[in-house]
Amino acid sequence: MLNMNFAERVVIQTESEEWQPSPSPDVLRKPLAREGLEHGHATSLVTYKPGASFAEHSHPFGEEIFVLEGTFSDEKGDYPAGTYIRNPPGTKHKPFSKEGCVIFVKLNQFNKQDRTQVALNTELAPWLAGQGRLEVKPLHRFEHESVALVKWPAGEKFIPHRHFGGEEIWVLAGMFEDEYGQYPKNTWIRSPHLSSHNPFVLEETVILVKTGHLG
Repeated sequence: MLNMNFAERVVIQTESEEWQPSPSPDVLRKPLAREGLEHGHATSLVTYKPGASFAEHSHPFGEEIFVLEGTFSDEKGDYPAGTYIRNPPGTKHKPFSKEGCVIFVKLNQFNKQDRTQVALNTELAPWLAGQGRLEVKPLHRFEHESVALVKWPAGEKFIPHRHFGGEEIWVLAGMFEDEYGQYPKNTWIRSPHLSSHNPFVLEETVILVKTGHLG
């Protein structure tokens, strides 16, 4: 088991992690959380070398992807950096990347009732007004689970708050901070159910946020 105790807070600055092999020789990964060898929960950073492909496979318990760099593809289309993808339980595909890409991937962490398939190029979506001076791009919502991009202007401080159902953050740009530390670009943070913090930024920062799914 790797970082799958949802009652514990986890912070990984992925830039310092080593790439590890996957079943495909041209696809490497940095495992962040994993439980079980078959159909277990897994959260990873994955890179496809130019021309890399993966054998067709199914997602019996769902797959969630955010494309960080390059273009990720499958037989349904091409997904450039900034694309958010949800492949619900029971779907399958044969992924590849002509130019190479880096993706943030979560496997087998779907609500069983959530059957919505999503492929959203967030670069084409407008920023909406959020709380205070924050700007938000909502990506998905189902029952208690919510996924969004959040842009923090320089110097913004958020109100202290508690996470019902937990919170996961991927820092896409800038430097996210709270009373526990500093989190540069490509840091992954998982905070458990009913945890609390008082976040702020000194420079403009963009984060991918998922809440309500760890309770």
